Amino acid sequence: MKSMASSPPDQLFGLRNSFYVGAYQAAITSSQSLPAHDLSPDDLLERDALLYRSYLAIGSHQLVVNEIGPSAATPLQAVKLLAVYLSGDAANKESVVSRLQELLGDPAVGSNTILRLVAGTVFMHERDYAEALKHTSSGGTMELLALNVQIYLHMNRADHAEKQLRVMQQLDEDHTLTQLANAWVDLAMGGSKIQEAHLIFQDLSDKYPTTCMILNGKALCSIHMGNFQEAEALLLESLNKDAKDAETLANLTVCSLNLGKPATRYLNELKLSHPDHMLVKRMSSAEDLFDRACQAMA
Repeated sequence: MKSMASSPPDQLFGLRNSFYVGAYQAAITSSQSLPAHDLSPDDLLERDALLYRSYLAIGSHQLVVNEIGPSAATPLQAVKLLAVYLSGDAANKESVVSRLQELLGDPAVGSNTILRLVAGTVFMHERDYAEALKHTSSGGTMELLALNVQIYLHMNRADHAEKQLRVMQQLDEDHTLTQLANAWVDLAMGGSKIQEAHLIFQDLSDKYPTTCMILNGKALCSIHMGNFQEAEALLLESLNKDAKDAETLANLTVCSLNLGKPATRYLNELKLSHPDHMLVKRMSSAEDLFDRACQAMA
């Protein structure tokens, strides 16, 4: 009998998982320690895309715009468009959407998975969920499937998100993104599922460096279970890691209000650092309605 050849080691395994759990600085360091001559052309492109997406996640938008030149491959051009979108004004956002549509309509590059991932992310930010799903629903990678879960949850369609999760579980039940997607769906479904989500985040915090993403996941579980003091402790730990993390500031605002503590500082920082955040928009809308009601009564 011939022995089966063992598959080559996955050089990007550690880098991907650091990115997935929100350990962005670790991902940046890891990507820079992977020499180009050890990687296939596809792996090299994926490495660079993960490196630049990690920089985007820590807010270094201009660095990405500056470093990705006009001759870079399509996946990196897509990441550059995401950088412009995240850092730009309304006019820049419109030009990014227009350019994305051009690339997606090009038969030579339109099916590229990173391009579709960026398109799905941008259209999700635009709250054009139908357009986002048009480019992500066919899947092709675990990241695209995980993005489908997020899009359906934004649409308040936990039933469809759960179907996508089942697909991920059939492909790889132990994959980090499958675990994260499972926790997101459990949080959306509530009830007894909250405890299951908490166990997943706890398991991830045992396996990986504790990140803002994981701490916020655990804090959300605590909030759902009414344990606001426990949630506050987790969120303050997250704030120490990143004083401008959007979800930490938003969750601390909610947590503080429930504990009867002042939340103004967290909300003001959220408004300054992330003016487009959903909580900021909701609060502004509520303030406008209150002002109008007061004027009507005057």
